[in-house]
Amino acid sequence: MKNKKGINGVNGHNGHNGHNGHNGHNGAHASNGSGKDKTKKYQPTDKEPFMNERQKEYFRIKLMGWREDILKEAKETLQHLQDENQNHPDLADRASSETDRAIELRARDRQRKLINKIDAALHRLDDGSYGYCEETGEPIGLKRLEARPIATLSVEAQERHERRERIYRDD
Repeated sequence: MKNKKGINGVNGHNGHNGHNGHNGHNGAHASNGSGKDKTKKYQPTDKEPFMNERQKEYFRIKLMGWREDILKEAKETLQHLQDENQNHPDLADRASSETDRAIELRARDRQRKLINKIDAALHRLDDGSYGYCEETGEPIGLKRLEARPIATLSVEAQERHERRERIYRDD
């Protein structure tokens, strides 16, 4: 559920931490505005060729719907920030309002970065590299792509990357 500011965690996309930040987009979108969900009719399986045309279209719809949701919520936030642009005579009210505003702006900044990742994933769909690990060239896997449609690394490569990050961060 959204609160009065339009934020639920980070707009209802599961989590916003580390490697799985903004993951779990469930694709529950009406891409044609009819209220029917195209992505529910088809579910990619390991029994078909990896990244066939049907799977590509499935992930394209999923990514574009996610992008549309983020842009819609960004417009709502902008409208809310404009509507609430008022002076609060009470110092505590003003501080609370400024804190809320800063939190909303940080969430929008994270989502701006997420849109860039979604756009990059759509570009990879166009050039044929979507669904394949940037490090190994191996298929990322449908379950991982379902959970994180913008993934660029396989689970194993992502774990190696995070281990390296931890090691260098501890130094």
